[in-house]
Amino acid sequence: MFEDTICALATSPGTAALGIIRVSGKNSISLVNSVFKGKDLNEVSSHTVHYGFIKDGNETIDEVMVSVFWAPKTFTAENLVEITCHGSHYIEQQILSLLVKKGCRLALAGEFTQRAFLNGRIDLSQAEAVADLISAENKASHDMALSQMRGGFSSLLQELRVELLDLASLLELELDFSEEDVEFADRSQLVHLMDRILGVINPLIESFSYGNALKNGVPVAILGKPNAGKSTLLNALLQEDRAIVSDIAGTTRDTIEESLIINGIQFRFIDTAGLRETEDPIEAMGVAKALEKAKEASIILYLADVTDLDWEVINADLLKFQRGEIRIIICLTKLDKKLKFTRSDIPEEFLRNYTIVMFSVKQNPDLSELKENMYSHIESQRSTSQTIVNNVRHVNALIRARESLWLCKEGLQTGLSSELVAIDLRRALESLGEIVGQVSNDELLGNIFGKFCIGK
Repeated sequence: MFEDTICALATSPGTAALGIIRVSGKNSISLVNSVFKGKDLNEVSSHTVHYGFIKDGNETIDEVMVSVFWAPKTFTAENLVEITCHGSHYIEQQILSLLVKKGCRLALAGEFTQRAFLNGRIDLSQAEAVADLISAENKASHDMALSQMRGGFSSLLQELRVELLDLASLLELELDFSEEDVEFADRSQLVHLMDRILGVINPLIESFSYGNALKNGVPVAILGKPNAGKSTLLNALLQEDRAIVSDIAGTTRDTIEESLIINGIQFRFIDTAGLRETEDPIEAMGVAKALEKAKEASIILYLADVTDLDWEVINADLLKFQRGEIRIIICLTKLDKKLKFTRSDIPEEFLRNYTIVMFSVKQNPDLSELKENMYSHIESQRSTSQTIVNNVRHVNALIRARESLWLCKEGLQTGLSSELVAIDLRRALESLGEIVGQVSNDELLGNIFGKFCIGK
């Protein structure tokens, strides 16, 4: 239990109807009680709210509601108080200054959540989910963070660690009786156990690309030759005039980024400069940046004007973008200028190798097919695991655990000594333990909680 008491503004700074100041620590209730005029907070029940005034001597600072939470059933597992005051920046700072004068310390970034972790209220993966929940910008990332904060991921990892600990115990026991050449576990059963655990870890690792897309948004690069309708498409998707549209080739010189939620998933659209050779140094920089964005994108929308199609050039462009699981969608535009153009006019190899949609952006197009194709591509990345990993630190630890388990399995199959197998098994346990904080260090914790907002 920490000896000092911390306080911080838990709501966003700035003028608002209300603000909340959070106070946590062994002496938090008695400390707030010393400046609160209303009921005696030392005598009230936990999880109750009380009306009164915050006063500095005879001076009234504000009329407030004070919520009291007695340990251990609080977020930090310490005594905790929340003061709901008027949302004036002046009032909030006056109350914070008064609390500091009475013995509080201003909290560091993430210190409330860090105390919840260090006091055993939550594990490290749940603590990180708190930050994800706060920053969630769409339903998908919200649901994923909420599930992890409630301990779904932690419970799964704990089950895996228990099974590995049982296995490690058997191997360690064999080491104690190494002179008697005794085996306490059937090697074939241990290999079967390894396969089963790897069968859980592999889908977790595979889920990362999907989870990362839900958490950070799906980058979608809009590419194509000048005047193919890239900026017009962006405006149509957003249903607002976000990008400048002109018949002059090379109007877009820099990238423009905007977001759109499709079926609960955030897509980050990047309008880029037209792809062409140019002697204009500024436009050339825009083209170079467009190619850079293509490398970062999960989806590429390649726009081509049906009145000016050169399939060899299109193919050469698309070959530059091919990599991994990237989805390239060819958007054939300006159908209003070539009404007789149909899918039969598209070379078979393009129909076979790419998703192709056709529309006229200027004629109030139906973009539902395009949106559905983007959404279905991301959904196709969903792994068989019900638990989704969205944290780089977590997936790296899982990859290290998998590598150690592969070595364990190989050692068991080749008759490697229990001592050497146990080393790799301990490494796997350490990697899984890092995720939930059972194996951690001060530098790691400082890096994680330092990214939180003050007051959380």
